[in-house]
Amino acid sequence: MTLRVPYIPDDVIERDAEALLSEFSLARGVEVRPPIPIEDIVEKHLRLCVEFDNLHARLGVPRQGLGIAPNIFGAIWFESGTIVIDESLDPEVHPEYEGRYRFTLAHEAGGHWRLHRPLVCPTGTQSLLPIPKARPNVVCRSSQAKERAEWQADFYASCLLMPRKMVFTAWDEAFPDRKPRVLQPEMPIKHPFVEIGRDFDGDQDQVLNSFARPFAERFLVSPLAMRIRLEKLGLLHRAVPRQRLLIEGF
Repeated sequence: MTLRVPYIPDDVIERDAEALLSEFSLARGVEVRPPIPIEDIVEKHLRLCVEFDNLHARLGVPRQGLGIAPNIFGAIWFESGTIVIDESLDPEVHPEYEGRYRFTLAHEAGGHWRLHRPLVCPTGTQSLLPIPKARPNVVCRSSQAKERAEWQADFYASCLLMPRKMVFTAWDEAFPDRKPRVLQPEMPIKHPFVEIGRDFDGDQDQVLNSFARPFAERFLVSPLAMRIRLEKLGLLHRAVPRQRLLIEGF
């Protein structure tokens, strides 16, 4: 189950994520630094209840594929302010999925609760009752990642866990030249970026994810999430942007 939501500009989503961090910082009297304390933001500031459960069994949806990786990552009940994360992402049991767990928590609490709940519950009412037996307002599945509501929630989570200013600060510390990086082109070309060496027969995503890993560890997110954020911010490219070549006269 996903929501039908209107188009929301990226800058509006990012500003709200920044506002949430500022609200938390002011309310708790702390300076927010990476890794973002997402559990405190969700439970202590937004006052949402977070639980783990076998969501596939709970919702009557068979798991897909091999291993423990879920098709359903999380679900949220707006009326009770409850988020349930699939038990396969419990970082106490599966620490290798901590980045995925943190992103799912930010996705539910930031994207759906903060961004989408007003569209479903315009009065903003929230009961303090135990989690209802009724189906959740939103069920987040990997197969629905391209739907507008899910994409917006993913983008909100990336802005919340990897704030623009903090990512640029981390980048400047790692690379004093402050130049964006680009995957080494197959054919030599003059450009203003610093190249990342690669095996031309290898997987591009693996090379870029590996490059993003040190930043991912600092922000406690997955290398995939960090790589996508770096690309979105224009710091990392898999190919030299043609527009930049035209603008800078290369």
